Amino acid sequence: MTLAKSTLFVCLLALGHLRVGSADESNHKYTPDEEVKVWANKVGPYHNPQESYLYHSLPFCRPNKREQKPRTLGDSLEGNTLLNTGISLKFRSDVSGNKDTGRVTMCTVVLKEDSAASFEFAISRQYWYQLYVDELPVWAMVGESIDSDYKANSGNEKMVYTHMKFDLGYNGDRIVQVNLTSEVPKPVKAGSKLVFSYGVHWHPVDMQFEDRWRRYLDYNFFEHQIHSFSILNSFMMVIFLVGLVSLILLRTLRQDYAAIFKDAEGDLEDELDRDLADETGWKKIHGDVFRDPAYWPYLCALVGVGHQLLLMIFGVLFCALAGTLYIGRGAVMNLGVFFYAITAFASGYKSGSMYAQSRGQHWKMVMMLTALVFPMFLVSVSFGLNVIAHMYQAILSVHYTSLAAVVAIWFVTALPLTVVGTMLGRNWNGTPNLPCRISGIPGYLPKKKWFLEWKVMIPAGGILPFGSIFIEMYFVFSSFWNYKFYYVYGFMFLVMSMLIVVCACVAIVATYFLLNAEDYNWQWNSFLSVASTSFYVLMYAVYFYLTKTKMHGFFQISFYCGYVLVFCSTIFIVCGTVGFLGADAFVRRIYRDIKSD
Repeated sequence: MTLAKSTLFVCLLALGHLRVGSADESNHKYTPDEEVKVWANKVGPYHNPQESYLYHSLPFCRPNKREQKPRTLGDSLEGNTLLNTGISLKFRSDVSGNKDTGRVTMCTVVLKEDSAASFEFAISRQYWYQLYVDELPVWAMVGESIDSDYKANSGNEKMVYTHMKFDLGYNGDRIVQVNLTSEVPKPVKAGSKLVFSYGVHWHPVDMQFEDRWRRYLDYNFFEHQIHSFSILNSFMMVIFLVGLVSLILLRTLRQDYAAIFKDAEGDLEDELDRDLADETGWKKIHGDVFRDPAYWPYLCALVGVGHQLLLMIFGVLFCALAGTLYIGRGAVMNLGVFFYAITAFASGYKSGSMYAQSRGQHWKMVMMLTALVFPMFLVSVSFGLNVIAHMYQAILSVHYTSLAAVVAIWFVTALPLTVVGTMLGRNWNGTPNLPCRISGIPGYLPKKKWFLEWKVMIPAGGILPFGSIFIEMYFVFSSFWNYKFYYVYGFMFLVMSMLIVVCACVAIVATYFLLNAEDYNWQWNSFLSVASTSFYVLMYAVYFYLTKTKMHGFFQISFYCGYVLVFCSTIFIVCGTVGFLGADAFVRRIYRDIKSD
């Protein structure tokens, strides 16, 4: 099963699930005066994206009956909890309320000491909230701080916005535009009465329903000239590396092969010349180059998991290119869980076949490592973050039912597929098929030059792959941490494709230099030399946090570190897998024509 065929098969299976997570309750068509519900999602500090709480954790107006919108698994994992605000909107029916004020009163809140303190704390930390109208999000600030130095008591007076002004655009029987303006700031003082109100204005808009999400997409940011330039820069790097590898294969190796087979034309003078030609550089270690390295079961498991993650990533990207995942809340998370579960077969098949070719006896350990190592890592990080979220009573705390659903998906789908894949890999592709016979005694490892030591090659190997994705990291991080909808999946697909090519080329070059130095321990070197890209991504994440964001506090730092740790671990495994696969294909090709006894 090749990677391309597996990816295509998985993507075809997932196309039917493209809209999962959009949480549509209807076809978005309304009749005049039909009720349009306003849902509140979350509230939290503007500079801390993950620190979010239930909308009614602040003393806003509460409806008489609590109504929550059904959540998908993606909603639960992303912390989306939509509650009915009780605001009554009628399709194409303006609401002006009082003739003098133009407002409809929702409720009157008498601020107690704790309620006033809650509003003051929220305003001081620049809290904002998110509402949804017909699946279209709108945002507004809770209040503002006004400088009151001119007063007797110096400091900032906290003002809370008490009026919501909805401006909705429609085209025919569909809502195509939603705007929200916060007005009428009132001072926050214990014992004062706050009258919360709203107003609604409808107007026709010449916009198609399919285009209503375009106003949420930041074209000036994502489609900036520097973004396209970064893709071109990475493409030129790919051409350079492919040319370098081609030079090695077509010129250097050609000369090496010519030296071996000159005796067939009578060019070598005697048997001693033939022996010397055959026993230099990478040709000398043909009896050891396919020997199992140290910790071979762990490498097999990592490569197997890397196959699974590659299929998952490209499966999600293919579906994103075919649809609009940014529209549906939790859609990316839903597809990620779905693809991770059904691609478990590929991880078991690859790790099982790799280990079986070495005739190892610990295939059960390899199978369990493949099935457990990455999920247990994710569970550990998620559990720690979930404990912190519970401590802060944030909505990112995943409910036990959602955790049980994820475990059930893994137990019912991913684990059995991993076991089946391992068994089939051992039986279908487990016969050793090595170009050279492995010698009984390990060969001598000569002393290498300093730049061929692992302490130099591994850190240096990750520089070029990181350079190919450096600019895209900025756009991805800015999208995730700065409230932007990421929609340029075509750029992401190109960057991922080029990253794979760069990783494979770097691993091939590093492996050739290592083999030419008569060091046959290339397996881990090829994996780690490009897996070190994750280290540079980690350093960039630290730089981004310190210079590009205003995030602060234990909660946000914990979630930032947790998400970055998962992201870098995924980069580590994926890049390392591509590096090993490229080096393995290269080594098998150059030793295919070597005749050994």
